[in-house]
Amino acid sequence: MTPAEALAADPLLAWREEFPLATRTTHLISHSLGAMPRRARARVAAYLDQWDERGIRSWGDAWWNLPVEMGDVLAPVLGASRGSVTVQPNVTIAQAIVLSSIDFSGKRNRIVCTELDFPSCLYLYEGQADRGARMVRVSSDDGITVDAQRVCDAIDETTAIVAVSGVIFRSAAIVDLAPIVARAHAVGAPVLVDAYQWVGIVPLDVTALGVDYLTGGSVKYLCGGPGGGFLYVLPDRLSTTRPRLTGWMAHPEPFGFDAGPMRWRDDGLRFLNGTPHVPALYAARAGWEIVAEVGVEAIRAKSLRLTSRIVSFAQAEGWTVNSPLDGARRGGSVSLGVPDPESVHAELDRRDVLCDWRPGVGIRFGPHFYNTDEDVERGLVELKSIVDTKR
Repeated sequence: MTPAEALAADPLLAWREEFPLATRTTHLISHSLGAMPRRARARVAAYLDQWDERGIRSWGDAWWNLPVEMGDVLAPVLGASRGSVTVQPNVTIAQAIVLSSIDFSGKRNRIVCTELDFPSCLYLYEGQADRGARMVRVSSDDGITVDAQRVCDAIDETTAIVAVSGVIFRSAAIVDLAPIVARAHAVGAPVLVDAYQWVGIVPLDVTALGVDYLTGGSVKYLCGGPGGGFLYVLPDRLSTTRPRLTGWMAHPEPFGFDAGPMRWRDDGLRFLNGTPHVPALYAARAGWEIVAEVGVEAIRAKSLRLTSRIVSFAQAEGWTVNSPLDGARRGGSVSLGVPDPESVHAELDRRDVLCDWRPGVGIRFGPHFYNTDEDVERGLVELKSIVDTKR
């Protein structure tokens, strides 16, 4: 197939040259670190020029409101309203801000989560025990999927908050959040969702979903690099949530240097704290804008096609697929249970096939909209070659 024919068959390949790393390697690791957009380099250079040329004036020119302005760039991808998304250093900090607003001292003191949530979040939940929180981890029978009904059954009137993943990081299994949100709200508990493996690869509408808080970041499918986490807050909670993890950016008059007690703003800046991580925000913007331009619906359609090919190949080889076989229940990656995945991954890396592995589920392949069918085929053929030599 000629380049023109390939582009006609797959219009999203028009973006491939914007991601140079994807043209130099077999890049199947966007579920872990998306390829850098070419324009990100120019954005970081613009930050350095701003700092060099404008100095302290840069705060008033561009930097101070950047966490909310960047949130507005991402809001359409989330189905969120303007002003409801702020950019944070990472998901753990974003979730810590939310948890700091919860009072665990009374009878309503349970954090309902699952054993398949990302460990950094689980460590954070465990850390609330000193504040009176009781952590309830809902188990998984297969280590791949989360039973939404089992989560619902764990939610009662003593639940302070429900904190779950939207897509499981190891397996890419999509969690059925609708009944969980409905059950939590029925007993008066807010819902906090970790959507890191969701945003940018599976369509999302936080408004329709009705979650109270949602976190994610730029490292993976948003192709924004590290340092660009984000926090969505239900607009009705923007003026009522009182984060204990706070700082001067959340104050209505930060340059009044009021010594306290703390007063909070009534908008998204209420969820900020110390001085923002400006360079990371400049770097992240390029990927976020591109994903919004491409459109997550189109990205999802291509992702399903490519990941379905991975599943079919694995089944033909007799490998265990540790991700949902039904594409509608699967996010953007596929976990393949092959022998000795750690050493297999090392050899794939040596052959310039970029992927990763996770204990219990094996090799993870996560293609994105800038990948070709040939990328996926090469990754699978190289994987088969390595696995066959181990038999």
